[in-house]
Amino acid sequence: MKKMTVSIGLAVALALPVGALAKPHPNHADKRAAKAECKTLRGNTDATREAFLTTFRNFGACVSKKSVEEAVEGQNAHTNAAKVCKTERGTTPAEHQAFAELYGTNENDRNAFGKCVSKIAKAKEKAADEQDAQEATEFKNAAKECDSERGDTDAERQAFAELYGTNANHRNAFGKCVSRKAKENHEEESAPVS
Repeated sequence: MKKMTVSIGLAVALALPVGALAKPHPNHADKRAAKAECKTLRGNTDATREAFLTTFRNFGACVSKKSVEEAVEGQNAHTNAAKVCKTERGTTPAEHQAFAELYGTNENDRNAFGKCVSKIAKAKEKAADEQDAQEATEFKNAAKECDSERGDTDAERQAFAELYGTNANHRNAFGKCVSRKAKENHEEESAPVS
C-alpha cells in the first residue's frame, strides 16, 4: 500500500510541471490578432507574398503559428504584470493602503490588485503588438529590397541565387535574403542612438 501511495504521489508530482509548462491555447482574440498580423505580413505586392509563402507555406500555417505566439505574449504579459503589481503593492500597511487607493475602483478598494494586473498586462500586450507590427514592416521592406536586388536578367538572378542560396539548387535564396535583410533592419532599428 505504501509503494502504491508513493508511486501515485511521484506520478502527480512529475505530471504537474509538465502541465504547467504547456503552451497556452489561443483564444478567439489571439486568433483574430494573428489573422491581422498575417495579413500585414503577406502584404499586397508579389515580393511580399513570395516572402510570406517562403516563410509560412500558407496563410493557415501563419495564423496557427502567430495565434500561439499571441497566447504566449498574453500569458507572459499577465505573469510579469502580477510580479510588478506584487512589488508595487509593497509590504507595509501604508504601502498597501496607497496601492489600494491608486488602483481600487470599488467601495473598499479590494479589487486593486486585479485592476493593477489588468492595466499593466494590457500595456505590455500593446507594446508586444507594436513590436509585432514593427517586425512585419521590416519583413515587408526586406522582401522589397530582395526583390529589387534579385534583378530581372538571368545573370542577375543567378548571381543573387549564388549569393544567398544555401541549399544544393539555391532555391532558398529569396527566403534567406529576406531573413537576413529583416534581421539587419531590425538590428538597425533597435540600435541605441548615440
